[in-house]
Amino acid sequence: MFDALLIQPILNILVIIYHAVSFVHIPYALGFSIILLTVLIRIVLYPLTSSQLKVSTKMQKLSPYLSRLKEQHKKDPKKLQEETMKLYKEHGVNPAAGCLPALVQIPIIWGLYTVLLKIVNLKESTILSEVNKLLYKESFYLQKVWDPSFFGLSLAATPTALASTFPLIVLVPVITGLLQFVQSKMMFAKQEKQNPQVKKDNKGDFASALQMQSLYFFPVMIGFFSFQLPFGLSLYWNAFTIFGILQQYQISGWGGLEGWIFPSKKAAS
Repeated sequence: MFDALLIQPILNILVIIYHAVSFVHIPYALGFSIILLTVLIRIVLYPLTSSQLKVSTKMQKLSPYLSRLKEQHKKDPKKLQEETMKLYKEHGVNPAAGCLPALVQIPIIWGLYTVLLKIVNLKESTILSEVNKLLYKESFYLQKVWDPSFFGLSLAATPTALASTFPLIVLVPVITGLLQFVQSKMMFAKQEKQNPQVKKDNKGDFASALQMQSLYFFPVMIGFFSFQLPFGLSLYWNAFTIFGILQQYQISGWGGLEGWIFPSKKAAS
């Protein structure tokens, strides 16, 4: 059922894009089709992602106030809940509003990942039969096997396997991890001059500690996995992340990255 609802439609869209790219004689059509499909799905998900990011940005800005409330009412959970809801209402924040967009996006992103993993791992002798049987119309059918490479590098091979013949391929997982770090850092609220009436106390704040650890751990983990996963998936993930960085910048600017890019501004604040 999952195949029929998500994997098959995504595969059909990929093949349509592939035909269009091939028609204008762009080399390495499959690799560019993967990038274009990723961008297309990002555009479709744009309203949902924007809603989620806006809620996340507002929650980040409220973090010092929430910490203060936790300290003031740590012995009165009911009062803490009341004051927290009051704070959300005053600032027009609905924490639940960020959950639905995420729940909708997850199966679509997973479907895209599954499709790409499937096509890059197909044997050349089975590409036509395996792909064509999942296409809706005969007019979509592949007439010949596509080139499973991108600038001479196999989309199915891992950077680990390619490193012996093309050492620079190790830069791909490194770039993947760096891009993920940039996006994660941008999701943090911009460090502004602290309101003296708002004492920020993250002691025992599990959510803040987890977020800070994830800032460094998640990019390293993604970069490490990129060494072991097919090169074609790195194309997808990097295109996905770059688009996410652009979207994050449009909504909240450089966010937590601003102090690193413009240290003079951080010092002035």
